[in-house]
Amino acid sequence: MDTSKAQAASLYDFTVQDINGKEVSLADFKGKVVIVLNVASKCGLTPQYDGLEKFYEAHKDKGLVILGFPANNFMGQEPGSNEQIATFCRTTYGVSFPMFSKVSVKGNDMAPLYQYLTAATGEEVTWNFQKFIVNREGKVVKSVSPRTLVTEPEVLKFIEGLL
Repeated sequence: MDTSKAQAASLYDFTVQDINGKEVSLADFKGKVVIVLNVASKCGLTPQYDGLEKFYEAHKDKGLVILGFPANNFMGQEPGSNEQIATFCRTTYGVSFPMFSKVSVKGNDMAPLYQYLTAATGEEVTWNFQKFIVNREGKVVKSVSPRTLVTEPEVLKFIEGLL
């Protein structure tokens, strides 16, 4: 495990590939409230895409961005290629928030970004759709369990407080 990434100063220290394979610096999201989550197309929680997209549309003009990272770490629930995932998200749920290339969110091959997120919160990723909330300064400030929706009052109040 690359511990230097787990010790990164902020979200902005990472460069990742978007779902089309283009390098993206997460510093591009400086000054925004960011929700980073691992997603899957064949999970019982997959319908969360609908609510996440609506939440993104309602809050993006206030400085919110959602970053989706497909991961196949849980019961093979994200088996598709990046192209298949992008098509599924766009056509099934109308996803317009940024999506990234498939990563590993646990284990020996955990992506450096997820090493950082889990080290910052002290919480491992337990399932698909775990949400990490990052403040406008790029610091991870909260982890939200996979089954908890961003629209639940406690989470909504927390995010709106950051906006």
